[in-house]
This record gives sequence, C-alpha cells and structure tokens, in this order.
Amino acid sequence: LKQEGHARRGQFETPHGVVQTPVFMNVGTQGAIKGALSARDLKEINCQVELSNTYHLHVRPGDELVKRMGGLHKFMTWDGPILTDSGGFQIFSLAKLRKITEEGVNFNSHVDGRHIFMGPEESMRIQSNLGSDIAMAFDECIENPAPREYVKNSIDRTTRWLKRCKTELDRLNTLPDTVNPHQLLFGINQGCTYEDLRIEHMKRIREMEYCSGFAIGGLAVGEPTEVMYNIIEKVEPFMPKDKPRYLMGVGTPTNIIEAVYRGVDFFDCVMPSRNARHGTLFTWNGIMHITNKRYETDPRPIDEHCDCPACRNHSRAYIRHLFKSEEQLGGRLAVMHNLYFYNTLTEKIREALDEGRFEQFRNQYSSLLASKCED
Repeated sequence: LKQEGHARRGQFETPHGVVQTPVFMNVGTQGAIKGALSARDLKEINCQVELSNTYHLHVRPGDELVKRMGGLHKFMTWDGPILTDSGGFQIFSLAKLRKITEEGVNFNSHVDGRHIFMGPEESMRIQSNLGSDIAMAFDECIENPAPREYVKNSIDRTTRWLKRCKTELDRLNTLPDTVNPHQLLFGINQGCTYEDLRIEHMKRIREMEYCSGFAIGGLAVGEPTEVMYNIIEKVEPFMPKDKPRYLMGVGTPTNIIEAVYRGVDFFDCVMPSRNARHGTLFTWNGIMHITNKRYETDPRPIDEHCDCPACRNHSRAYIRHLFKSEEQLGGRLAVMHNLYFYNTLTEKIREALDEGRFEQFRNQYSSLLASKCED
C-alpha cells in the first residue's frame, strides 16, 4: 500500500481474514498462549495472527485428533488467521538424536522418546490436518556457525524439499475432507551467515512463484544483532516485492523496528510472553522489571500510555504482589500486557508508515524501547 525507504505498509489476504502489515504474530505453540491466555483474550489484545507449532501439536494431542475436532480454528475457538511453522526448527533444537536424509528426518520425540519420521510430505499433511491459513515449508534449520560445504548441501536439499511441499500441499488441498482447501505456502530462506549462499538460495526459491510469501529463517539463534541486520539487508533486494517477508523468531521491539526499516513485514517471537512470565515488561519508556522493590507501593498502571486489560484495571503494586506471592494471575496479566504492547507497536508502525513518518518513529523509539525504564 505504501513504502518509506525499504519499510513497507501492506495487507495480505488469507482464508480467515486480511492481515495488516507489518504484523506481529502471537505465539500459541500448542494452541494456547503460555500464560493462560485464551482465543477470546487474543481478541481483546488486538492479535491479528495466531501462530502454532506443527511438531508440538503432532506429538500431542495429535494432528489427526485436531482434524476430527474440525481443525485448529474450531479446536481453539479462534476465527482469525493462523500460521503453522513446519516443525523443522523444533526437530533441530529438541531432538538429541536425529538423522537427516534426502527423504526427511528420523528422530525421537522429546516427550516420550517414540520414533518419528518427518519430511516435506509429512509436515504438509500435519499442517493440512491442523487447517492453518499459512503453512511453512519444511526446511533444515542449520546450526550457526556451520561449515560452508554443509550449508551449501543443506540449502540445496531445502530447495528440493520446498518443491515436494508444494506438490503435496496441492494434492491435499484437492481432497474432499481437507480442513482448509485454500491453505497457503511460505518458502524459507536459509544459508547461515554466508551472504552469497543466502542470496543464491533466495534467487532460487523466489522462482517458485506458487509460494505466497517468503521467510528468512535460521537467524536470531545467537549471532550478533548486527550480523542479523546485515543478512536481512543482503537478502531483501532479492525477495519479491509483491509478497510478504517474514523474519522468523524475531524479536525485541527494537529488532522489529529495525527489521521493518530493512523491509520485513511479518514477525513472531516467544520472548514477550516468556519474559512476561518472569516479570519483565515492555513499556513506551523502556523495559521494566515489575518485581523490583521500587514498585511495592506504586499505584500507577504498568504503563500510563497503555490501554491493555492489565493497565486499565491494576496497579504496579498489585501485579508485583502477585509475582511475589507466586499467584498465576500475575503472569497472565503480564503476558496480556506484553502481547498488547507488541500488537500496538506494529499498529503504531503501520500508522507511521501510513502518515509518512516512520523514520521519525524509528528515531524516537528504536533505542528507547531497549533501554531500562526509569519511570
């Protein structure tokens, strides 16, 4: 819809609604946001897209069960867009023993140790059973750093896997009992921190015009932030202009502002909910640790510029007390606040782009949101 430098303002149509971008997707790994948030809560905190995990839902309760329940939308009573990741990252981060072949990956479940095989076709079948709007292609999430020759072979295989994903998804979308016959496919760019391999891989997968969007994967896994920004800058010119760009697993509020500045549209991260459950909160004045003694008798809301359910109804003193008393309500309120903050952050970024003042917004908030809240 609009562009300021590399920063883009757009909208993306899915079977369950139009997504306004840039967007932060709220991570409900197993069909729920950790911190006891329901789909109804997601509406209240202005979530646009819910993200669930293919691997975890396959392990339990089982994707076949979810299909019998009418798909993930009905199962968790969420009527908005859902993106499911392919399971690749979880296989490579959770599985202690795994064997990668051209066909796919053999590994053992982290829950009960049972043997599981997953390849492109299996990942697509699981995601089809879940009925998400956006299915992510099955890829290898390569350890960083990795030898160049290994990375080269890996991205070649990931490219071949992408073609298999598309073939299988096309087949699944034609079946009479498919939950969501209009399910979309996003491809994933890999290549560790090798600039030339990243570019080469992006050039190859962008030719697969059947992909509805493209993600940059394998970043935010321990490399310096500047390295991540550099890879985005190198890859972005080779990404299709008319399709969404998704930076997987990112990140802090500052990361989001800086990645939008570099041309990214979609984001997801468990960090805002995880940090919230430990009392670390994001505000428009910086990062707050609500358990600090200074908030013991503070009657103000977490953030006086925030309209989330926690800030509308509760004081810093009360929320601190909940954490100190190990009451679950403390974590729930904190998670609601942090996710509302992230959803509002991307809303404000969209407004700034609409009004041609994103550069001003970036200058005002990029450093501030990473600082310690002194208020």
